[in-house]
Amino acid sequence: MFFKKIGGFLLGGWLMAAAAPALAETTPENIEGTTRITAEELIELASSKPDLVIIDARKASDHEKGHIEGSIGLPDTETNEASLAAHIPSKDTPVVFYCNGVKCGRSVKSAKMAVALGYSDVYWFRGGWAEWTDKGYPVAK
Repeated sequence: MFFKKIGGFLLGGWLMAAAAPALAETTPENIEGTTRITAEELIELASSKPDLVIIDARKASDHEKGHIEGSIGLPDTETNEASLAAHIPSKDTPVVFYCNGVKCGRSVKSAKMAVALGYSDVYWFRGGWAEWTDKGYPVAK
């Protein structure tokens, strides 16, 4: 065990380590089988691929507060073979997954599932809702 003196207090390493989980982890840089995109690339995709499906993997309550226009609210906890098939016409239909941003793993889980199920044109908007709103792009409610 190590000790650290902070403001006159001697803290054991276990106490400081207990506070560490409060730090949010970031998502991976890339997901195998997907193409990582930015907000601008999502806009470009939506313009060039009329059959594009956009999946909002956040909680339903987040989707209701605001979402990217045209996106389908499908929380990662409800994503499975049947729910994906219900929203994505075929396994080669282009599909984008997003969630709250780089510290949210919901879209990671959903995109990985889509790839594992054989979807072949999968995009991952890593910056997600945070990037979209930070850049001032329009939102729907």
